[in-house]
Amino acid sequence: MKKILKFICAMFFAFLPGFFGIMFTPSGASDAWYNALNKSVITPDGWIFGVAWTILYALLGLALFLIMNTARSGSGKTRAYTLFGAQMILNGLWTYLFFGAHLIGVAFAVSVALLVISIWMMRSFYSINRGASYMVVPYILWLGFATYLNGVILYLN
Repeated sequence: MKKILKFICAMFFAFLPGFFGIMFTPSGASDAWYNALNKSVITPDGWIFGVAWTILYALLGLALFLIMNTARSGSGKTRAYTLFGAQMILNGLWTYLFFGAHLIGVAFAVSVALLVISIWMMRSFYSINRGASYMVVPYILWLGFATYLNGVILYLN
């Protein structure tokens, strides 16, 4: 039962930015604003973002669950939790800044910071549980792509 509760908590925390982001995802006036932006020619259709983020949040939740269930304790685990929390906050902040406040440049800076912190988090996870670290790799690759897309929008608009 204890592991089930840990799993539920890990998934809850991993999906928090997604729950927060739903308030700011393009719809209505925000959709018109986003659709009017000049974007990269390789920008995926909107539905792909929803599928990708669902998979990525699930992988992050599984990674966090593995970290939580590793017997190791100490400063390394504290650092891993801190970095996980920091990147989750930045993830949610990006959605607000980009879609909510339409601050493309600030969102780009947050995206770069998010990418750096996520790489640091992955490295921190590696010293605790290699499997958890590997689960973060798709997230980092997607963040790199998302940072590129944000940069192109900043440049073109």
